[in-house]
Amino acid sequence: MTSRKQEKYFLILDAALKVIAENGFHGSQVSKIAKEAGVADGTIYLYFKKKEDILISLFQEKLGDLVERFNTRIRETATAEEALRAVCEIHFSALENDVNLAYVTQIELRQSSLELRKAIGLSVKPYIELIEHILEKGVREGSFRQDLDIKLTRLLIFGGMDEAVTSWLISGMKYSLTAQVDKSVDFFLRGLK
Repeated sequence: MTSRKQEKYFLILDAALKVIAENGFHGSQVSKIAKEAGVADGTIYLYFKKKEDILISLFQEKLGDLVERFNTRIRETATAEEALRAVCEIHFSALENDVNLAYVTQIELRQSSLELRKAIGLSVKPYIELIEHILEKGVREGSFRQDLDIKLTRLLIFGGMDEAVTSWLISGMKYSLTAQVDKSVDFFLRGLK
């Protein structure tokens, strides 16, 4: 993609994030997204075949950016415990700082069709695998239990953080999500050791 086309692509995704957060996926017509992006309706279809493709691309891009941030930060950590803390900090702070993204990832995904959730699930897979690698490292270094069921535990950790964000949104964001990092990591580590 040329830089101009790439710029427009991300402009459309940013507009879609805002419109979907405000109106829900089903209430977000392509025309609303186009208007928010400042492009003609037909321009959207130069980049996406259908509205569902916009949501899938949104997840791919945003979760891809998050996983990149995780990997960068994890390279700076010495232990699996530090890596797990870094993931939780980034997860909570990224979503607290981008409420539209939090709303779309936490609420809209659950209301989408099974087919759409499966497609978006492919975007989540690298994140789940990253947690799995942290757990494997913790077992190797002896800081996590040797009998740890890594496949199940990676889902429990992801699900725990996911539910913490959902509860924060449902509460009307009445407290700091990032202030929950220490308690969350402490809870995870008690089960891992």
